[in-house]
Amino acid sequence: MRAGFVVSKAVGGAVVRNRVKRRLRHLMRDRLDLLPAGSLVVVRALPGAGEADHGQLARDLDTALQRLLGGAPRSCNPPEAGSSVLRNPGHDPGGSAR
Repeated sequence: MRAGFVVSKAVGGAVVRNRVKRRLRHLMRDRLDLLPAGSLVVVRALPGAGEADHGQLARDLDTALQRLLGGAPRSCNPPEAGSSVLRNPGHDPGGSAR
């Protein structure tokens, strides 16, 4: 299993981006055993991740993984303004053809 992280400049300066990546790596390391063997996961940090504390990042990551693995119902509501991790970037809730 492998995980990658995307942390854009919208999150903050270089120090903030690196801190977010370190926190996400640490959090993901403890959660890799939840994923099926051979999984490839990309976690994208949203702009709020720079101000989020360790606990908020952990909650957001857990929510994203639950949705990814089908453990939590999907909401029709947009992500909260304070949300720090993108939930499911490949999901098209409208089901429209592209």
